[in-house]
Amino acid sequence: MGLRKVTAIVRSVLLEAVEERLIAVGVRGITVARVKGFGEYADFYRSDWLTEHMRIEIFTTEDRVATVREAIMGAARTGRPGDGIVAVLPVEALYRIRDGENATTSAAGAI
Repeated sequence: MGLRKVTAIVRSVLLEAVEERLIAVGVRGITVARVKGFGEYADFYRSDWLTEHMRIEIFTTEDRVATVREAIMGAARTGRPGDGIVAVLPVEALYRIRDGENATTSAAGAI
């Protein structure tokens, strides 16, 4: 079974709700970073147009992608421009720094 990386950009104020939903569906680990940018929605009332959002990254198995994606979208959706995006990418390999094991093939598994 292949691994996927789910990356989401969501409103900062909804991060806690997204985290709670991800925990509820059994996600065991996430990475979160504060990011700034603009896309479809730009804050034209600011001189730099950038808005602050949170980027969430999750490595998961292929069969869990739909559950993770729907959890994020369900918790982060307001219906207004600027709600964010979810991207799903294939993962060629994933290595644990601790022991150098390839976590995509390891019997212990990291995901």
